[in-house]
Amino acid sequence: MRRIAGASLCALLVTVGAVSGSVSDRGGGRDRVRDRVHAASAVPDDGCVPGSAARAARPHDRADLGHDGAVALLADLHQTLLDRFGTSDIARFEASRFDASRFDASRFDASRLDGARRIARRLVVPVRFHVVHSGRYGRLSKKALRRQIATLNAAYSGRKGGADTRVRFRLSGYDRTNKPSWFYHPQHYEHAMKRRLRKGGRGTLNVYTASVGAEVLGFSTFPQWYRRDPRMDGVVVDYRSLPRGSYAPFNHGYTGVHEIGHWLGLMHTFEGGCTPPGDGVADTPYEAVPAEGCPRHRDTCPQRGRDPVHNFMDYAHDSCMRGFTAGQGRLIRASWAAYRSRRHGRHRVDPGTAGPGAARSVGGAR
Repeated sequence: MRRIAGASLCALLVTVGAVSGSVSDRGGGRDRVRDRVHAASAVPDDGCVPGSAARAARPHDRADLGHDGAVALLADLHQTLLDRFGTSDIARFEASRFDASRFDASRFDASRLDGARRIARRLVVPVRFHVVHSGRYGRLSKKALRRQIATLNAAYSGRKGGADTRVRFRLSGYDRTNKPSWFYHPQHYEHAMKRRLRKGGRGTLNVYTASVGAEVLGFSTFPQWYRRDPRMDGVVVDYRSLPRGSYAPFNHGYTGVHEIGHWLGLMHTFEGGCTPPGDGVADTPYEAVPAEGCPRHRDTCPQRGRDPVHNFMDYAHDSCMRGFTAGQGRLIRASWAAYRSRRHGRHRVDPGTAGPGAARSVGGAR
């Protein structure tokens, strides 16, 4: 989940009673009001609606798992790979710093592993948008959705400066739902909204747009959670965070990039701080705390490497974000083979340590 630390001008006005409405974006921010408030961009369905002004820091999201939650997700992935392909060595899919030394030759099936590699060689993910709005507020156009798809493809292909994850996205459809309660309170009505609107199977990405709130920009499920309740699978983002939206400095469409990273199996770069295994990816340096703004030369952990503040799975401003690493791409493809290909895994993450409930305690936003 991606979360904002600062409160918007509209949120401040709501607090003093000048404006009525709901203000809740990505839970877990630091509640600071920025000195200078950016004017809302000229997007027809924006205005002085919750969060239409600038934020100083990105909100935390419900995907803040903590060390134990991260370990549980990684352990589930390795066990699922072992069961499906006879090896838990993610190095066969990606280079991970998590303990991937287990290998059971008696269970290894080269044909199944080769099949997984073919599936993961180039993923094309169908995306179904659910535009939840309140009258004209949040009623996104098809052009806005296409811009978000273009942003996803640029980010995941490495055209912004990172590695090519070999994941691409295509718009498979969209629908609009005029329901103010869902629009202003998507976290509260998440179950009802998703169970009514969700389409497709485990390989279909469902993205819901709404006015998420003043502290949270969006939230997502992890692939390990799909078996628990398939109807809850998907990503929710604030409609103002899409490209050309009014949620500066988080309006380049990278909230969607970040949250979809969780849906594909990636954790925050700062997950677990300086304690191994971190985010389980070898080529993302350890990071003690999330980035705010766009810090330079920051190094918060004793391990080698500066903080990956330009990574899409951190909390920096959109203008600071540039890409994914090759290791993150390999982890995505391993997670897809384990959970989102037709033969999904059988193991279940302990909901007390890493299930949706645990993540929600912090918020599942970027």
